[in-house]
Amino acid sequence: MKQRRFLPLFATQFLNAFNDNFYKMAMVILVTFTIYKDPETEAWFNALAGGLFILPFFLFSALAGQLADSTDKTRMIRIIKSAEILIMIVGGAGIWLHNVPLMLLALFSMGMHSTFFGPIKYAILPQHLHEDEVLAGTGWVEAGTYIAILGGTIVGGLTPPHIAIGGIIAVAVIGRLTARFVPAAPPEEEAQGLVIDHNVFRSSWQIVSSTMHIPRLFLAIVSISFFWAIGAILAAQFPPLVKNALGADNTVATMFTAIFSVGVAIGSIVVNRLLKGHVSARYSPGSVIVMGVFVVDLWLSVRGWKHADNTLMAWREFLALRAGDRIILDLFGIAIAGGMFVVPLYAFLTTTVAKSQTARTIAANNIVNSGFMVAATLILSLLIGMGLTIDDTLLMVAAMCLVSAWLAWKLHKACD
Repeated sequence: MKQRRFLPLFATQFLNAFNDNFYKMAMVILVTFTIYKDPETEAWFNALAGGLFILPFFLFSALAGQLADSTDKTRMIRIIKSAEILIMIVGGAGIWLHNVPLMLLALFSMGMHSTFFGPIKYAILPQHLHEDEVLAGTGWVEAGTYIAILGGTIVGGLTPPHIAIGGIIAVAVIGRLTARFVPAAPPEEEAQGLVIDHNVFRSSWQIVSSTMHIPRLFLAIVSISFFWAIGAILAAQFPPLVKNALGADNTVATMFTAIFSVGVAIGSIVVNRLLKGHVSARYSPGSVIVMGVFVVDLWLSVRGWKHADNTLMAWREFLALRAGDRIILDLFGIAIAGGMFVVPLYAFLTTTVAKSQTARTIAANNIVNSGFMVAATLILSLLIGMGLTIDDTLLMVAAMCLVSAWLAWKLHKACD
């Protein structure tokens, strides 16, 4: 943390994740609690917003991976962070005008911005860190990301919209300044002659097929993808679940996302301590099974919840309820187990391939992840349209946890 080879990168990715969630939460709260008044429309909007943010990962990750492997990663970071300032100006205009299409355009653009940043923040670690530091570095990046999600979520959920506009632009500017101090990360010699394929569909197919035919990478990527599909469903459902199933207001929605973020950060650090720097999937199967158990208990809690139809509880009222404590414990358990599940798998991806191919491997992972997440949000939207209740979608999440556990167990047996 005290060294330039890690601290500026950590700060830049922290601010990147903070601003993503600052903007997303400010937009979602504004639309859910001010612009729209219909529960089905609110649930549909949240699912659409999640899908739009993820779509660029599916379309452009291959191009992002090729660029990251073949050019100086630090130079790319600075270009990306400059673009963020312009995107936040557009998003701020959408919030000011209460213009939903403009806000969604900025959200899609932030997804594009994160698509190009994502492969870099993991692929740069093996260049700047020693081999026995990569797991710890990955754990701190994940922990920092989720602490940033916590901060961005709280600030975005509680800040008045007209103040949030200045905030998202200011954070983008600060992120660009920290990017100046990230040390150079030139391409590996083997990747310097890489010819960039700008056809996003062909390059996506090639990069995924060349990665997924390797059994250990296939198992790691599909395991991670199930995790992010689960995350997409939970994230899309938090605001409407809080409002329509629990009868609570935006402060409770903010608190839920904050609890989830802290839990994943804790899980990320705990699993690094347990593994003592050794990259292994041995704790992943058990972690995701525990996650599924907490999801089922959350479903039971929400299903039996009683609330008044004419008022929305604030966070203090919610915390005063004994049943509220059980829901918070469930969310915390889901998040800690999730962090313990996914961090070793990311470290596995960055340490089992040549440094010249790391960004493309992460890009392939992002493409498959985003495909799973978009599919999950589309299925979620269809099920909601067919009358499935918000709380019953949690059972779908529990079933997905079992599949993730089976895949992680196969990876552990194959590689450990």
